[in-house]
Amino acid sequence: MKSSIVLIGMMGAGKSAVGAELGRRLGVPVRDTDTEIQAAAAATIPEIFARDGEAFFRARESEVLARVLRGPPGIVSTGGGAWMRPENRALVAEAGVSVWLDCKLSTLWRRVKQKPTRPLLQTADPRGTLERLLAERAPVYALADITVAVQDSDSVEATATRVLDALRAHRPDILEPA
Repeated sequence: MKSSIVLIGMMGAGKSAVGAELGRRLGVPVRDTDTEIQAAAAATIPEIFARDGEAFFRARESEVLARVLRGPPGIVSTGGGAWMRPENRALVAEAGVSVWLDCKLSTLWRRVKQKPTRPLLQTADPRGTLERLLAERAPVYALADITVAVQDSDSVEATATRVLDALRAHRPDILEPA
């Protein structure tokens, strides 16, 4: 593979699971920026948010993304807010192709409502917060090189197949051997 495939989208869109499946199919490394941040900080994302705040977390997220993208090409799953920073979009544009896993609010809510590991949803109205975040982020996510609509009934495998089909249609050069 010549360049990295960077998965972007909201929390609950399936970036980590689809990324793992893509890595397995393509035989390339998979890096999850949230996992990398947690390992470096020896703390969970909710702990980092509580201890250091969102601005600190976002700065570390950018550092980790830059480091991961300097490594060998592979699949990179990002946190939901990573794509919102212009410097991160520039890093991704230099190192690979961005793929937005575009999910409807109902699908996202079904997937995240029982997970206490989402610090941005620790509000009085978590569904309303998710809806607001999706409305704010969708126009920026739409800047991705490729958009793959994820249906509520899609399995991880089906979504991975759709991502590969989209890559073959729009950026087949990415999948060629380095």
